[in-house]
Amino acid sequence: MRSVGTTFIVSNRRARSNGVVNLPMKIEKSDKLKGLSIITPDIHCDFRGEYVETFNRQRYDFRDDDGRPIEFVEDDISVSRYSVLRGLHGDDKTWKLIQCLYGEFYYVVVDMRSQSPTYLNWESYVLNDRQRKQVLVPAGCANGHLCLSDKCIFSYKQSQYYTGVQTQFTVRWDDPKLNIYWPLRTPIVSERDRGARLL
Repeated sequence: MRSVGTTFIVSNRRARSNGVVNLPMKIEKSDKLKGLSIITPDIHCDFRGEYVETFNRQRYDFRDDDGRPIEFVEDDISVSRYSVLRGLHGDDKTWKLIQCLYGEFYYVVVDMRSQSPTYLNWESYVLNDRQRKQVLVPAGCANGHLCLSDKCIFSYKQSQYYTGVQTQFTVRWDDPKLNIYWPLRTPIVSERDRGARLL
């Protein structure tokens, strides 16, 4: 299946008379991939720069399909250079909260839950350090990102402790059955990602 990619662009910011701009938190649910949410965090801007609240346990009150709260237990980052593609990786237990701390990357999520009504659907976003969007990714989905800037920092919170690649599944980034659009045709990929089996 093919999903139309989405690029988020920062809207025009109108400052108050004192030069302060406040952008309130907003949560949008995907209509193409069950359980996926897009979050715009609180952003406060003034003449000094920006202040962003990237996580607040009370306000980020997300729940799984059974109504149980999603508790994040581990924070990780990966740093990549231009044209590096990492993914597509996932497992059946871990929810993730994704954001870009520096630079820009193209981000893809694929629904690998065989019982899901959106099975094999995918969504794509351009995330960067200007619009500060975050993506909440359900367990059972594969995700991957392609660095579009000279350097990018990919940040993710996880609801399970990482125990190694042996507990994950890998989906080929260029699997013809998914037909995912990527901005670059010849990215830099790892041996693991290059050798993943086709669906």
